[in-house]
Amino acid sequence: MAKYTDSKCRLCRREGAKLFLKGERCFKPTCAFERRPVAPGQHGMARKKISEYGLQLREKQKCKRIYGVLEGQFREYFEKADRMKGITGENMLSLLERRLDNVIFRMGVGSSRSQARQLVTHGHFTVNGKKVNIASYCVKVGDVIAVKENKKDNKYFAEIKTMKVGSMPKWLEFDPENLTGKILANPTREDVADVSIKENMIVELYSK
Repeated sequence: MAKYTDSKCRLCRREGAKLFLKGERCFKPTCAFERRPVAPGQHGMARKKISEYGLQLREKQKCKRIYGVLEGQFREYFEKADRMKGITGENMLSLLERRLDNVIFRMGVGSSRSQARQLVTHGHFTVNGKKVNIASYCVKVGDVIAVKENKKDNKYFAEIKTMKVGSMPKWLEFDPENLTGKILANPTREDVADVSIKENMIVELYSK
């Protein structure tokens, strides 16, 4: 499968906004976007008039990069959301939030979505008692996510056990002592207010 291997900081600079792709580093003065908040390349500082299509495209690219999915995957999420009842854009964000790697990130087990994805693909988690190593696995209400028993003594997870639970989305719960979490509800648009995406522009782009 194709994978982005270039600098993640370039993605933030290209979109003109922090996408928080590198965890704690994004909050430090060493963040590349803080030091050079212009698009990469020799013409990065040039002022350009962006068309309506260009604005819609940037919103789509931003959303893809925040959740770490490729174009084909992203298009599938849109088409699935379009077939669901409700508002297409909000349905799409809900589906992206329900990815297992995003859930691990939201529970605070991974400092970034990319780190959470790596933990999932390395087989550290179970869903309802069964090992799942597919980052795009879509969780549903009632699912119980847990660190595998034989991984709980791992140094990384031992530190998670002692952490204080921060602000947790209301659709999730997490018990750091037992390293288990549960899906309480499907995420709504209000639950992902921290994602600075204008999803209606993405819908307009794909609807042309």
